[in-house]
Amino acid sequence: MGKRVHARRIAAVAALAALAAGLQPAPAAPAARAQGGTPHPVRQVADPVDACGTRPLRADGSYYACTFHDEFDGTTLDRTRWMAQDTKLTGVFTGQGGCYLDNSRTIAVGGGSLRLTATIRDQLFVCQSPYAPFPTNSEVSTVATISRFTQTHGRFSARVRFSPSTGGHAAFWLYPQVQTYGRWPLSGEVDIAEWFGNDPSHVYPSLHYFGEERARSTGRTCPGPTASTGFHTYTVEWTPTIMRFSYDDQLCWSHAWTPTNVRPPAPFDKPFYIVLTQIWGTGSAARTATSPRTATMVVDWVRAWR
Repeated sequence: MGKRVHARRIAAVAALAALAAGLQPAPAAPAARAQGGTPHPVRQVADPVDACGTRPLRADGSYYACTFHDEFDGTTLDRTRWMAQDTKLTGVFTGQGGCYLDNSRTIAVGGGSLRLTATIRDQLFVCQSPYAPFPTNSEVSTVATISRFTQTHGRFSARVRFSPSTGGHAAFWLYPQVQTYGRWPLSGEVDIAEWFGNDPSHVYPSLHYFGEERARSTGRTCPGPTASTGFHTYTVEWTPTIMRFSYDDQLCWSHAWTPTNVRPPAPFDKPFYIVLTQIWGTGSAARTATSPRTATMVVDWVRAWR
């Protein structure tokens, strides 16, 4: 992603950080008959379930356990799980003057989904800020589990439909609760699925850390030609040595980080929180004269396991 867009997105969650001070037994299969017609029991073992649904299987044959989930079944954002970014509280805005707002246009829950929307409004409005209010016609949205849910290692997934709007920029990502190793990128960032409306051929996973080689730290082998026309599941499995990214349960990219400021597994050895973002892009990802005036990221569910 563009350096300026990225810096602004990081600033948004950094300011949000400053503001922020759920096994069932498997059923037995029907009895089968052995040769000669004598029945004997045969048990078909099913994957166990918990609050997140079917528990994913680890590589060692054990099962992950649910640590976080939101199915967005209510009518408002669950504030025990999520905090909303709001420029009037943090002073943070995007690279093209996007004002983070916490209202029914930018953040809506209903019909079993969360909708995050960026809008170019018809008229200028004053974006309130504790530093200096400014005029803009761009409103954008971000929600995060900062100080509500954090986790080190495990599995994180979301089922998402991205916006087809050119100029739209959205992401499902992880960010450190505490900047243990220093400000971005020293303490790391995990982009599980990043979407640019101007580049609908792929959805991009990335790891960001000090000393990264951008050609290696962003996955370019994760196609997404229907990412804006239907829901897809985006997942990372985070271990102490490698992160594996899967889209619709198909492994598409993995990366073992090689930072130059710390020794692995740092900086990815601390608690990170979940972030969902819908903004407008800049540079090659910017809006054009024919771009729609809204871009909406629709999230069916978010889940995490350990």
